[in-house]
Amino acid sequence: MDLVTFGETLLRLSPPGQERLERATELEFRAAGAESNVAVNAGRLGADTAWLSKLPDSPLGRKVTATLRAQGTEPDVAWSEAGRQGTYYLEHAGEPRGTNVVYDRADAAVTTATPDELATGRIDEADYFYTSGITPALSETLAATTAELLERATEAGTTTALDVNYRAKLWEHEEARDVLETLFPDVDVLVTAERDAEHVLAREGSAGEIGRDLAAEFGFETVVVTRGAEGALAVHDEEVYEQPAFEADTHDAIGTGDAFVGGFLARRVEGGDVPDALAWGAATAALKRTMPGDTALVTREEVEDVLAGDGAAINR
Repeated sequence: MDLVTFGETLLRLSPPGQERLERATELEFRAAGAESNVAVNAGRLGADTAWLSKLPDSPLGRKVTATLRAQGTEPDVAWSEAGRQGTYYLEHAGEPRGTNVVYDRADAAVTTATPDELATGRIDEADYFYTSGITPALSETLAATTAELLERATEAGTTTALDVNYRAKLWEHEEARDVLETLFPDVDVLVTAERDAEHVLAREGSAGEIGRDLAAEFGFETVVVTRGAEGALAVHDEEVYEQPAFEADTHDAIGTGDAFVGGFLARRVEGGDVPDALAWGAATAALKRTMPGDTALVTREEVEDVLAGDGAAINR
């Protein structure tokens, strides 16, 4: 197994176009979650991936697993008679209104997930284990479970990756920093948006300085700092590698960060070096922006075309 991820997957409900939820008469229905997004994205690019979680034994829970399996990853979940399927509602809009997310995830089955319920043997056998800062924000139980899974992966020799992925609607900066820093000793690869490094992790300086500072303080093997339209950079073996963003016509920006991480990890698990993985991450992220939904349903050929400068070619 190349990559195993752990976290919550929601059902995303969104009205067409830029319609308001309060006036909507129909809703688009998709599965979406940071960790499953990464598993799907990496799986589309050739990695052997699995997603671990806990779901209600209901039609909605089965909708999640059926969707993820069809999109390219293997869901391995603990089924529960208690708890519910979390959802979120998405209103797309341009400025000045802006896109808005409304969560409805309280009492979701996943918030009670413990390691003994999960297929942790998959983590032991994987090359990489990935989760995000969203997961420990959901409950005290999940914070403890995330810590235990990262520790288990470290003991098994599995490379661990964590994306800070801060969500202001889930917790405050200080609480997030306190919890995340307890996880850092068992994290090999840290991914953070530059804004999260500044506001959540309380770092100052350029993106390169932030990456070096974090790597030095916590002993990360690799620190990736994403910078939106300015691209991304990585600090690895005390070297700084920079990657510009690829231009893209944005249809749906939700999930762009997960697409970047999926592309990056897919390339790393097959032996690509850090600069190569950054390029794959940036290309996957650009392609994601052109399609609806949270996942990047792309092919290796499409990523390679973007890297070769042929991304705008007409496919006849």
